[in-house]
Amino acid sequence: MTPPTHLTHVRAPEGIAPGDGHSHVVWGSGRFIAISGQTALDEAGRPVGAGDPAAQAGQIFANLARCLAAAGAGFDDVIKLTYYVTDAAHLPAVRAARDAVIDPAHPPAGSAVRVTALARPELLLEIEAFAVLPEGPRPL
Repeated sequence: MTPPTHLTHVRAPEGIAPGDGHSHVVWGSGRFIAISGQTALDEAGRPVGAGDPAAQAGQIFANLARCLAAAGAGFDDVIKLTYYVTDAAHLPAVRAARDAVIDPAHPPAGSAVRVTALARPELLLEIEAFAVLPEGPRPL
């Protein structure tokens, strides 16, 4: 994959240990996009993958792809992902789903937060994204 030219990724600044699948610093110029936290709900609002973090992570990244597309963006434009998990044991499933869509040479910045609960009891994960698109015409 060719990295977007409007973004700069610094995997590990001097004196900082490299992250596990994320850049410590990402910046860019252009149009900022904020994607609300996505959960494992399908287009009808039904939960997907009850009790299965891998199925939920897959649904969430599919939802993120749809939200990014609505702004004319894709995963190459993502500069930050924040993962909210009800159990840190779910993080390998999140990372596997992330690695299926994110260029490992130019990953976004990332944070993981363990929470006691999400909006609905069957939800195990929530992921929000920030992206930057190069300046240009607004998508339709």
